[in-house]
Order: sequence, then structure tokens, then C-alpha cells
Amino acid sequence: MNKIILMGRLTKEPDMRGEGTGLVARYTLAVDRRFQKDGEQTADFINIVVFGKGAEFAEKYLKKGTKVVVTGRIQTGSYTNKDGQKIYTTDVIAEDQEFAESKTTSDAKAEPTSDGDFMNITSEQKEDMPF
Repeated sequence: MNKIILMGRLTKEPDMRGEGTGLVARYTLAVDRRFQKDGEQTADFINIVVFGKGAEFAEKYLKKGTKVVVTGRIQTGSYTNKDGQKIYTTDVIAEDQEFAESKTTSDAKAEPTSDGDFMNITSEQKEDMPF
């Protein structure tokens, strides 16, 4: 079985390619390691690739610093670069992406809502959501 679950923060805005059903989003997720080295937190930087509706979701809702949980599978590959060297790649192909914290927690500029950790969503925002 090839299944992976990661939780981390985007290191930059998703890189979007293609159109319509051929839309692909790529981003890097900084995932903290469980143990610290010399008293300092360390992280792994995992390449995430997502297609179709998931890519649309990433484009619309994910930004640098967003904390997400990604469920997917590991995919390895290789290619030959322009210098003739074989380059090996490892990516996580995302099957599901979920927010790992509330909007008010992730956005330091946001004012806390009266609903605790939940953000208020306008009817216009509801129509745009993929779920």
C-alpha cells in the first residue's frame, strides 16, 4: 500500500500550470520533524503535486504559510537534464487537502470571530467552495 499523510505549512504560493481538466498545482510543504536536533526544530521540505479539482482548490485557498493536511501517495521518477545527468525525483501526489487550522489562527492580521475558532463565511464564499 502506498499511502502518506503529512501536516505542514506551504513554503510559498502554489505554482499553477495548465487549464481546465489539465490543471496542475505544485507546492512545497514544510513538515516539522518529531525530534529536535541540538535543541532546534528541523523540518523536511516535501514536494506536493495535485491535479484537477484539487489544483483548483490549492489555487483558490492555499497560500504561503497555510497549514494543511495532505493525504496522498509517493511517486518516484527520473529524467535526464540538459547536461546529460539523470535526475531522480520524489513527489507526493495529493488525493486530499484539508486546512489544519482556522483562518483566524493562520492569519495574524485577522480579528477573532465571536464563533471561537471558526471563521464566518459569506454566502458568496460558500458558493465558491468545492465542498
